[in-house]
Amino acid sequence: MMDTAGDKLGTVRDVVVQVRSAGRAPRAKGLVVELFAQHRVFVPMVRVRTISALQVTISGVLNTRRFERRETEILVLQDLVDSQVRRRGADKPSWVFDVSIRQARSHDWEIDEVALRSSTGPFARRTYDTIVDWSDIDVFVVGAGRSTREVLARMEDMKPADIARELHDMTPERREEIAAALDDESLADAIEELPEDVQVELIQALEVERAADILEEMNPDDAADLVAELTPEVAEQLLGRMEPDDAQDVRRLMTYDEFTAGGLMTPEPIILAPDDTVATALARVRVEGITPALAAMVYICRSPLEAPTGRFLGAVHFQRLLREPPSVYVSSLVDADLEPLRPEAHVSTVSRYFATYNLVSAPVVNEERQLLGAVTVDDVLDAMLPDDWRSAQMDGLAPSEAHWAADRVSRDLELRRSRSTGKGSPDGR
Repeated sequence: MMDTAGDKLGTVRDVVVQVRSAGRAPRAKGLVVELFAQHRVFVPMVRVRTISALQVTISGVLNTRRFERRETEILVLQDLVDSQVRRRGADKPSWVFDVSIRQARSHDWEIDEVALRSSTGPFARRTYDTIVDWSDIDVFVVGAGRSTREVLARMEDMKPADIARELHDMTPERREEIAAALDDESLADAIEELPEDVQVELIQALEVERAADILEEMNPDDAADLVAELTPEVAEQLLGRMEPDDAQDVRRLMTYDEFTAGGLMTPEPIILAPDDTVATALARVRVEGITPALAAMVYICRSPLEAPTGRFLGAVHFQRLLREPPSVYVSSLVDADLEPLRPEAHVSTVSRYFATYNLVSAPVVNEERQLLGAVTVDDVLDAMLPDDWRSAQMDGLAPSEAHWAADRVSRDLELRRSRSTGKGSPDGR
């Protein structure tokens, strides 16, 4: 295996795959790579740039943590090759001789075809008889128990909120078992949708290294909210195990009150330089993993282009980008009438701001006009909904009209009380 500079990093020893539901081809999650000291590590497929008969090329930093297979993961060479399977409609079993993988779409690889031999045993003959599509193979049990593997396969195409509902309804023991088998990205997305008490229980049940990895995968604002619910000792331990840049983002967000723009924002909006073009902006907007709310607006700043940035120059709406030629500089398209939020702005001020300007994303700047991050409409709704709305969602229920009415009355009473004492409204006005 080589890096993009052509330097050899190690030798590919196996492929990690995960079986999916409804007969779909197993997805390749990553490679098992042996470094020069016979130390095996995991390389996710998103790092793989090219695969040829002679070498694999990857990009990015190599995580040298020793590879440990999770319960529901299958290794192609160790588990699939020489295993017994049955073709659909066949009377006799076959043995797997080899498998091929193909790139289904960008960074997404899956098992494509299987070479089979039909001899009386896995080692009777070292040649194959036929090559078939994976869809012609009946699913077989390898590694983990069928029940756990079936749960993981069923979750493969679920939305994070649905995975969260499944986890919520499990016993704590079963929840920990499934969480241990889920990949980091899926588990992080699901945890963001769980009630706070379940979030805390689940993150504390994970090993420290895995918990830190999960926090790195979560949106920084959600990770900050979760870390704030932990004991100081546990929080500091997890932050110490996170990548320094990710931990710094979380620590910065934790300095703001939960119900302010600073506490709601994400420090990772789409930030561009003044001389970037519309074509560059649209390419950034198209990046997989950026939420629709964050993709609705790009922010133009002086260098540095990571929050806190250089001087904030303005924002450009996604629709404006679509109406302009690709070669136009984004700095010529900024919305001069959009005044950014301050980090101390209360959520009530933020919600009125969103309603006034019909926004789904908004910039947050400090006194020096540095961009600190962006608040999205989903974060505002999350802060304004009743505290137990996630628990109600887990039960498949919508908040009752009575609950909403009681919540509104409570807010009105708080406002009247603050006015009578001369302290102004909750947002400081």
